[in-house]
Amino acid sequence: KEIIESVLAGKDTLAILPTGTGKSLCYQLPGYIFPGSVVIISPLLSLMQDQVEQMKIRGEKRVVAFNSFLSLSERKWVLQHLKRYKFIYTNPEMLQNESFISSLMQIDISLLVIDEAHCVSQWGYDFRPDYLELGGIREILGNPPMLALTATAGEEVRQDIKEKLHMIYPREFVYSIDRGNIALKVEHFSSYQEKAERFLDLITNLKGPGIVYFSSKKMAEEWDQILTDKNLRVACYHADIKTESRILLQQQFLYNQIDVMLATSSFGMGVNKENVRFVIHFHPPVDLESYWQEVGRAGRDGG
Repeated sequence: KEIIESVLAGKDTLAILPTGTGKSLCYQLPGYIFPGSVVIISPLLSLMQDQVEQMKIRGEKRVVAFNSFLSLSERKWVLQHLKRYKFIYTNPEMLQNESFISSLMQIDISLLVIDEAHCVSQWGYDFRPDYLELGGIREILGNPPMLALTATAGEEVRQDIKEKLHMIYPREFVYSIDRGNIALKVEHFSSYQEKAERFLDLITNLKGPGIVYFSSKKMAEEWDQILTDKNLRVACYHADIKTESRILLQQQFLYNQIDVMLATSSFGMGVNKENVRFVIHFHPPVDLESYWQEVGRAGRDGG
């Protein structure tokens, strides 16, 4: 409520909300109240497609994902009819496209949303520098109010987000990340053999669906082979798999055709699956933010 009120008052707003507590409501509801369009900048194509599909299922036809999945003729058509859309999803790289920017400049933008805003700080400095351009892009678009949303941001990252996005006297809402239905457990092993046996035991006996995180693509693939040979419904997901295959794997996981996803950190952001029952870290992630982002994918339904 506080976040939506801040957005409706036209204030720049930074909101840190736990996974699965309705971040999209914070811009969709104002979107229906505001006269103009809402532009949502999202890091992953698959996440964008999923959100657009969800909105269409609920009956919203004025929604589009402007990204590399569109053919040249589709892009042309969308650009010519951009003012028809209430919700326009895109990614930072697309905002470097001159014809897209000039089309956006022609329409009334009531709100600019940066979804998964921790990516500004996490990715902006190295492999996705376009994230650091978003503050400047906003100015080109006439400084519409901005809402930055994420489930993951410590003090330093929040400061970075506000600075890099050129937020103007932002209101900040930080909710507790404590989710009472999630238990955390650490298990120690004296050898790899012992760890492998315990892992096999867990995967065989735990009630899924579940996600297992590896820091090594090779090891994720090895375990995929071992568990597939045992007739378990598992799949392997990492950045080297083709985009189409990754989207298919996500869909299969969402529709319970895969019980356990063996993945690197490239899996999970925006995968809106409510009934994940366990998350195992075979290897620890790179930082604490990644850890709580990843464990937060369990039990979104409160179970």
